[in-house]
Amino acid sequence: MDEILTSHPEVIAVMNRHGMLCVGCLLAPFHDAWDVAREHGLDRDDLYAEILEAIGKARQH
Repeated sequence: MDEILTSHPEVIAVMNRHGMLCVGCLLAPFHDAWDVAREHGLDRDDLYAEILEAIGKARQH
């Protein structure tokens, strides 16, 4: 997650919307989107879609 959040800060809003504290989390460098979804009880495909949507919207601007 660290790499995603650093490369695409627009994803921070997705994490915050779900109450995730990925920014600054000690496990963020070791977790990917699938890990985060599992740990927070979210559907991984839905979370991944939200992440991709946030990145896509940011690229349009």
